[in-house]
Amino acid sequence: MVFVIYFIMILLSITLIYYIKDLSYVLTFICTLLILFFILNPLKCIDSCLQGIRLFFYKVFPSLFPFLVISNLILYSNGVSIYSKLLGKILCHPLKLPKQCSFPLVVSALCGYPLGAKYSCDLYEEGLIDFYTCRRLLNIASSASPLFIVGTLGASMLKDKTLGYIFLIASYLSCFTMGLIIPNKANIKDYSFNKKNFPFDMGTTLKSSIENAIKTSTLVGGFVTLFFILNEIIKNSIIFNAISNLLYNLFKLPNELTQGFILGILEITNGCNLISYASISLDIKILVLGFLLGFSGICIIWQCNSFMSRLKFSSKYYVGYKLIQGIFCSIYSLLLYKYFYRKSSAFIFNNPTIIENKLVFIIIILLLLPFVVFNYKEIRVK
Repeated sequence: MVFVIYFIMILLSITLIYYIKDLSYVLTFICTLLILFFILNPLKCIDSCLQGIRLFFYKVFPSLFPFLVISNLILYSNGVSIYSKLLGKILCHPLKLPKQCSFPLVVSALCGYPLGAKYSCDLYEEGLIDFYTCRRLLNIASSASPLFIVGTLGASMLKDKTLGYIFLIASYLSCFTMGLIIPNKANIKDYSFNKKNFPFDMGTTLKSSIENAIKTSTLVGGFVTLFFILNEIIKNSIIFNAISNLLYNLFKLPNELTQGFILGILEITNGCNLISYASISLDIKILVLGFLLGFSGICIIWQCNSFMSRLKFSSKYYVGYKLIQGIFCSIYSLLLYKYFYRKSSAFIFNNPTIIENKLVFIIIILLLLPFVVFNYKEIRVK
């Protein structure tokens, strides 16, 4: 009887979404359905909430909070100008960005979502970059952290750290590709940095950095917990299982693949975990996981949107390019896997250490390439 009620409610919600253009009505109706689900399944919802909190507290917070504090200290102590002088021309000019953008690029490459979006918006609020530059930067400084890609996805889920390095290279290449294909409507202008008139106070700076880090971490924790609950609701619903069974009967797609992909579109960690256990070829796993890494999932997109929305940036523009980035990351992941993993294993008898060393060497080359190109241009100019 409960499932019949759910089915009727979902049909009504689809009808309302089709006919009602005001999304506030749709959101209110969906939230009402969630409240009814909480009332009918209180223990399941409480357990899901506690699991989401544990996931954030033990997995996300320990890596996110220190990076936030350190990055805030750099930002508040005029570190953006230092990064701009050291890395500005090398990192930003190939991407047609002003040199101030080097700081969000570095933070995004090292710390991952959603810090690239946060510090891009911070630069715009400080008046160091204009609107169109920030809009491009949001889609360029947009990658998952190396810790998640190599550690969580590669070593923990896929049981192969080498695949983690492949995904990491593909993620960086997809971000660089976005910098090449997103049109540049702004003039590349390097702003001058005006230092604060008041003396530097380490105590005040540290206090502000910690307060901002706690605020941002709490926001991310709320998103992680909420989407963990939503994932559990969807995963245990009869309609979700019916859809995955229908896709299996029509296209012979394993349930783990369809469920993992749908849940990964919502929240990347849970989706990647399901796909890693799916009974499918590794090629298909690489394609799907690469797309999810580039797209990032609605949970992370909403985290980024929490920084973007107050500055009037279009979420449709951002999501559209995230879909494109997901496609590029998927293609790069498969190509790198076929060339470096398959081809290498045929000659070195599946020795993972040699493959890992090759991939680490490629990552170092990618990081050093801007320096080489920049110095070559400087020599030619002279």
